[in-house]
Amino acid sequence: MAENPFFALSSLPYQLPPFADVREEHYLPAFERGMADQLAEVDAIANSTEPPAFGNTIAALERSGRILGRTATVFFSMAASNSSDGIMEVEQEISPKLTAHSDAIRLNRALWARIKQVSTSDAEEAWLLEKYREDFVRAGADLSESEQDRLRELNAELSKLSTEFAQTLLKASTEAALVVTDAKELDGFDEARIESLRQDDGTYALPLLNFTNQPGLAQLTDRDVRRRLYELSAGRAPANFERAARMATLRAERAALLGFPNHGAYSVADQTAKTVEAVEAMLGQVVGPAVRNAAKEAEALTEQAGFEIEPWDWSYYSEKVRLARYDFDADAMRPYFELDRVFRDGVFFAATRLYGITFTERPDLRGYHPDVAVFEVFNEDGGPLGLFLLDPYARANKRGGAWMNNLVDQSYLFGELPVVMNNLNLTKPASGPTLLTYDEVNTAFHEFGHALHGLFSEVRYPRVSGTSVPRDFVEYPSQVNEMWGTWPEILANYAKHHETGEPMPAELVEKLNAADKFNQGFKTVEYLAATLLDWAWHKLAAGEQVADAQAFEQAALEAAGIDVALVRPRYRTNYFAHIFAGGYSAGYYSYIWSEVLDAESVEWFKENGGLTRANGDHFRRELLSRGGSIDPLTAFRNFRGREPGIQPLLARRGLD
Repeated sequence: MAENPFFALSSLPYQLPPFADVREEHYLPAFERGMADQLAEVDAIANSTEPPAFGNTIAALERSGRILGRTATVFFSMAASNSSDGIMEVEQEISPKLTAHSDAIRLNRALWARIKQVSTSDAEEAWLLEKYREDFVRAGADLSESEQDRLRELNAELSKLSTEFAQTLLKASTEAALVVTDAKELDGFDEARIESLRQDDGTYALPLLNFTNQPGLAQLTDRDVRRRLYELSAGRAPANFERAARMATLRAERAALLGFPNHGAYSVADQTAKTVEAVEAMLGQVVGPAVRNAAKEAEALTEQAGFEIEPWDWSYYSEKVRLARYDFDADAMRPYFELDRVFRDGVFFAATRLYGITFTERPDLRGYHPDVAVFEVFNEDGGPLGLFLLDPYARANKRGGAWMNNLVDQSYLFGELPVVMNNLNLTKPASGPTLLTYDEVNTAFHEFGHALHGLFSEVRYPRVSGTSVPRDFVEYPSQVNEMWGTWPEILANYAKHHETGEPMPAELVEKLNAADKFNQGFKTVEYLAATLLDWAWHKLAAGEQVADAQAFEQAALEAAGIDVALVRPRYRTNYFAHIFAGGYSAGYYSYIWSEVLDAESVEWFKENGGLTRANGDHFRRELLSRGGSIDPLTAFRNFRGREPGIQPLLARRGLD
C-alpha cells in the first residue's frame, strides 16, 4: 500500500487530489490508517505531560488526522458526484466506523479534561477554543460512562440509517424515472432535450431531480404524463418513510440524553438562531401571507386552465398565466443562457468586476470525470487564490440538486490555499450547446457564492475555514451572489443568443422583472411546508414513536397551517435528503433565515452603488474572508452596519 495516493500530500498544484491515481481499493486502507494515525495523535495530546496550552492541545488537534481528512474529502465527494457499487459498499462499511472514530475523540475524558484547562488571550484562538468546547459538550463529553455507551449506540445506528437513506434515494432517481415509449408524450420539450433522454432500447427516460415539482411539469403538454411524473416524484423511495421515522425517534432520544427537550432545540442551540422560539417567531411572520398569496395564485391558474387544477398542473399553468398576464415566456430566455457563456461571461465576470479576481482554465489538471473543468483563480495582483472545479451535468451515479464542497481547506496553519468545487445537475444534450433555464442560471450564481466563501477564506485554522460557519448562516453569502445574475451590466455581458450572439432583448428582461413576483406564494409555501415538516419530525420528545410516517407528515402540515392541497412540500419525508442524509436536520429553516440577511445585504449594495470594487472589497473583507473565525452575526453587523430586519425579505417575496 506504499502506492496509496492518500498516504502523502498531493504533488499537484494547490494539492488538488490526484483523481487519476485513486482507485476504489485505496479507500478502506486509507481510512483505516487515517483513523489509527489520528487516534495515536490524539492519545499523545491527551496524555502529554506538558501543561495544557492552546498550541499543544487545540492547534495540535487541528494538525491531527491529515490522512483521514484527505481520504474522507475525496471519498464523500465521489459518493455524491460519481458513485459506484464499490463506493456504496465502502460507504456502508466505513460510515459507522467513522462515527465511532469521532466518538472516540470527543468522548476521550483525558483529552476533554485538558481542553477545559486551556486559555488564550488571542481573539481568533479564543473563538476556536470556544468552538471546540461547544463541540465536545454537544458530543457528550460530560455524560457518564453508561450514558456515553448509549450515545455511541445511537450514533452508530443513525449513521447506518443515514447511509441507507441516501443510497436508496440515489438509486430511486433512475429506478423511478418517467419512461415513455413514444416521443410524442414528451411534447413541450425541444428536440435536443428529447433526444438526450433516448435509451438504447428506444424508450425515453426522464430521471427525477431531488424535489417534488420536477422541471418538466412546467413544459409537458400531456396532462396525464404530467400526473405520472408528479406521482413518481412524490412516491419514490417509499422504504425511506420508515427509516426517517426511526431516525427521528433516535435523534429525540439522543437530544434528551444531552439535556435538550427535542432534537430541534439541540440543533439550533449552536446556530445563529439559538432557540426554537426564535425560529418559530420568524416562520410565523411568513406562513400566513404565503398561504394567502398561494390561494390567489391558485384562483388565477384555475381561471386560466378552465377547470379545477391538480398539483401536477400548477407549474404548467403558472407559465400560461405569466404569458397571458405579463407576455413572459420563460422558454424564450433559454437560447440566451448557454452554459459556457453563463460562467465565463456571467458568473466569473461578476466576480472579476466585484472582487478583481480572474480565472484561467487548466486543462492539464484532471477532475474525477471528463465533465469536470478545472480553473485556476488569481487575485487582482496576479497572486494565486486557489482552484475552482465545475461539474455541471446530471448522471445516474450523481445525487440530485446542486452543491459546493471544499477539496482543500484554506488555512495559514498548513499554508494551504483552497480548492473548491461546484456541482450542478443540468441535462447534458446529445449534441449542441447546453442551454440553461433562468432558474438554473440563478442556481449557478448561488453555488458560486458558496465557492467565493471558500476561495476568499483568510483564517489560521481549518476548523473555521471558508464555509465552516453555522448552518443557518452558510446560505447567506451564496444567496447574496444571486443578485448579480440579473444585474444589468452582468446580464448584458452573458445573456446572448447562442446562435446569433445578439443580446437578450431589453423587453424580455423587463417582462421577467414584472412577472418575477407571480408564483412567489407557491414557492414560499412549498419551501415552508418542507421547513415545518422538518421541524415537526425534530420536535418529537424522547420515547415518542411514529407508526405511520405518511400520516404523521399529513398531520404535521395541517397543524402548521401549511396544508395546501395544490402545493405539496418541496421535499416529502421519503426524499428529504437535507435532513435525513445531510447536515440539515431541524435546519431547513436556514434558507429563509439566511435570506433575511441576504435581502438586507442586497439593499446595502443598491444603496451604495451596486457593482463596485469598493463594495466587493468591503463584503470580502468583513464577511467572506472571515469564515467561521468570528461570531457570524458580528461579521454581518460589521458589513451591514446594523441588525437585520425581516421587512426587505417580505417585500422581495411580495408578502409585505
